[in-house]
Amino acid sequence: MIRKLALLITLLIPIAASAQVTLDEVKGGTLLLKTKQPGVYVAAPTVETDVDLHVRGMILRGEVTQRFLNPQSMCVEAIYAFPLPEDAAVDTLRMRVGNRVDAKQTYEKAKREGKKASLLTQERPNLFTVSIANIGPGENVTVAIAYQQSVDYKDGAFRLRFPMTVGPRYLPAGNVEPVLSRLAFKPAGEPALHLTVDLDSGFSLKEVSSTYHKIDTTVISGSRYKISLHGDVAADHDFELVWQPDLGSEPKSALFTEKDYALLMVLPPPAGRGVRLPKESIFIIDTSGSMGGPSIDEAKSALLLAIDHIDISDIFNIIEFNSVTHELWTDARPATSGNIVEAKRFVSALLANGGTEMMPALEAAFRDPSPNENVVRQVIFMTDGQVGNEQQLFSFIRAHLGRSRLFTVGIGSAPNSHFMRDAARFGRGTFTYIGSSNEVQEKMTALFQKLESPVLTNVELHFDDPSVEMWPQRIPDLYSGEPVVVAVKFSKPAGRVVASAKRGGEQWNMEHRLQPVGDEESGIAKLWARRKIEALSDSEGDAVRPQIVELALAHHLVSQFTSLVAVDHTPSGVPLQNCETRAVPVNLPEGWGGVDGSLPGTATPAPLYMLIGIVLIAIAVAIKVRS
Repeated sequence: MIRKLALLITLLIPIAASAQVTLDEVKGGTLLLKTKQPGVYVAAPTVETDVDLHVRGMILRGEVTQRFLNPQSMCVEAIYAFPLPEDAAVDTLRMRVGNRVDAKQTYEKAKREGKKASLLTQERPNLFTVSIANIGPGENVTVAIAYQQSVDYKDGAFRLRFPMTVGPRYLPAGNVEPVLSRLAFKPAGEPALHLTVDLDSGFSLKEVSSTYHKIDTTVISGSRYKISLHGDVAADHDFELVWQPDLGSEPKSALFTEKDYALLMVLPPPAGRGVRLPKESIFIIDTSGSMGGPSIDEAKSALLLAIDHIDISDIFNIIEFNSVTHELWTDARPATSGNIVEAKRFVSALLANGGTEMMPALEAAFRDPSPNENVVRQVIFMTDGQVGNEQQLFSFIRAHLGRSRLFTVGIGSAPNSHFMRDAARFGRGTFTYIGSSNEVQEKMTALFQKLESPVLTNVELHFDDPSVEMWPQRIPDLYSGEPVVVAVKFSKPAGRVVASAKRGGEQWNMEHRLQPVGDEESGIAKLWARRKIEALSDSEGDAVRPQIVELALAHHLVSQFTSLVAVDHTPSGVPLQNCETRAVPVNLPEGWGGVDGSLPGTATPAPLYMLIGIVLIAIAVAIKVRS
């Protein structure tokens, strides 16, 4: 009896501490395999990744192909998690199990029937998972995800970032995270990633570089490049590609085409090279009861900061509203020192109370008795947006905006983001969210830097084709550091496209000719469809649902009424009860873990294991005493 207990003690602690782990204890490894004991796993396979990225102007089309193998002697269900850029929109899912290719059907139904299936799920903005049911013993599985996103443009340079791994996240005791809790992480080792970029920027480039990886670059034409990673690399560090267009000191435009669709992109000159335009700034501040407490303090701080940013050559006014509307002055006034002092005194005395009657405030803000086309008119609207008549306000903004531009600033912990974003979109402006007093300085400064640099106003497109459909239909102004992008559908892609705008008191024009292109999918058609779906979604009622569904299905898009599922209809011939869930590995980020890929231990139950060992030793001693 004593020998048996001693043997149990020597085996218990090594097995519990290393070979078998709970979900919260996973420090490294490749694949979490389900055991007979609930919540306890052991480890296993490898993953190969191919990434193909196509960039046309601001649009990135990406396809990620994952290949892996079921090494088990039984049927399994696999759970593969992979990261994508935060603003990516997945629109295609393909699966191949063995030699069989997928078709669309319902995942759970297919799983019950013993059919191959993959289910695409977005767990976080930058983390997607694919669940693959009923993978037979030794079968190869390929899952391909196609997605689309916009490329970032800042400080005169474009940046493309592709996350190659997702780091393990620590969860305090008592927290449950369904997907991340079943991830397996493997240390970087053998080459696992192949990545290529087909880049057409539309402009001649000063420089193309990768921030973290060695790349091979081939120039195909003046604006088109082929980029690939230099050799095979482990997926342990995000990939970032940077390219800088040669813009000079003038705004420039580029045109990209795809079958019956086109994308027009207008870029401002680098910051500091534009001509400053005079401005009229109208500030609206919400002083209704819902703005009480920290919200009104944040709004007043933001407005006082705004007043400090007004240039002496500009004019301005302030409107506050609750149940009634009050204007500081009957008309906008110059930013003299006396007027600045009076404005600050007005803001400091504001209190939050009463109802939220927005319409009179917007009417006062859009009133433009003496229009001056050489002056940029900007309305900055600070509110929590807590109203129920959004559609009425949207209609008013569309009908009465005139030459004004509406920029919304969401105040408080839970502003009405739907109203704020769409009001800014209809107002040809942008939405800024301030959730705490700590963010006022940073976010308002960034907004004012943008508003101080309008490069082109009244941007318009003119086509030889009279039946074009473009989105957005009302083109926003061009600001420093922020391109304007318009997606267009033609009845016949031929003729000219002329972009025109005002640059201060001068006229700006640029002409392009539509050129026939092949069948290559660049993402322009999908962008056009997404923007039209967004516009249709602004309408109330169910009347637009058939149009949205038709557009989404025609362009293979995920919408509020459509989703993606892939199914292989060939049954595996393996009883469903023999299938178990497996987590496919992802690489640890560079610098994580030791040579064996382990992570630092945090909140492991090692004290519990020691306690169990002590208890068993005590039992053994007690038995020995009795004997």
